[in-house]
Amino acid sequence: MKKEISYLELVLAIDEIKKKFESELSKRLCLTKVQSPLFVKVDSGLQDCLSGTEKAIGFVKDGESYEIVHSLAKWKRDALGRYGFKVHTGLLTDMKAIRRDEIVDDIHSMYVEQWDWEKVITHEDRCISYLKQTVRSIYSSLKATLKYMKKYSFITLELPKKVKFITSQELEDMYPEHTPKEREELITESYGAVFIIGIGDKLKSGSPHDLRSPDYDDWSLDGDLLIYDPALKKAIEITSMGIRVDEISIMSQLEKAHALDRVKLPYHQKIIKKELPYTIGGGIGISRILMLILGSSHIAEVQASHWDTKTTKLLKEKKVL
Repeated sequence: MKKEISYLELVLAIDEIKKKFESELSKRLCLTKVQSPLFVKVDSGLQDCLSGTEKAIGFVKDGESYEIVHSLAKWKRDALGRYGFKVHTGLLTDMKAIRRDEIVDDIHSMYVEQWDWEKVITHEDRCISYLKQTVRSIYSSLKATLKYMKKYSFITLELPKKVKFITSQELEDMYPEHTPKEREELITESYGAVFIIGIGDKLKSGSPHDLRSPDYDDWSLDGDLLIYDPALKKAIEITSMGIRVDEISIMSQLEKAHALDRVKLPYHQKIIKKELPYTIGGGIGISRILMLILGSSHIAEVQASHWDTKTTKLLKEKKVL
């Protein structure tokens, strides 16, 4: 980020980016802004277990256990059913969470803030073409936001005209000697904006491209949108999203993940009994969007989080804080 702008100018720009992107996304995906919970009951099945290794922060109240959400992937789908959203409409909400096990670096902190969205679809929409259509809408929202913010001379980012789509297996075949993260860097640097399709299931190598919870995204119909950040000189994940599991894929994926014990949970029973709508959804990193457009070198420039003593000292030395 160019240092000639004042802190007040930065704060105002952050607010404008948030409002503009929300507006563009809501318009393109037919979303309505709603409120969402910071924590859920442990026995509800609504907690997003992420890769399965992260530990949630929880508490007990009147004998019942609660956890701060990791994300709202499951809550959103349940809410669409309860609120009675119509097909091809959905919700948008501000998700805030604490991930105590996060490895903190220039784009990660323990404090998570993202736009969580979810949209009702038909069973016929559960296909790659609909997934791609939705990704293009999100990318168009980002491009429209950037165009609007170009009124500020300190914003110099340029984005590719379109997104490159590639499956995780095609990516592994292209770079068989590289790790998944290395493959992401190579493909994103080449195309600028890439959506990797199919994350969670095992590839031919025997390992998945990345870990995904087995009970929200359909592993054959999900993916990550990566954009090359010229300020950081690396690929950053803007959104992880996908078409959600149906009554068949949830059982298959729970079995693969050795997590069939979750079947008895209320949320999972609703999916199996077809009591929840078919949906597509994801989380879009607010800090990532801000960093990308503003040309930030560290997440601390755009997020009001807290850092350990060593990191705080380093950030002050670099005049980030």
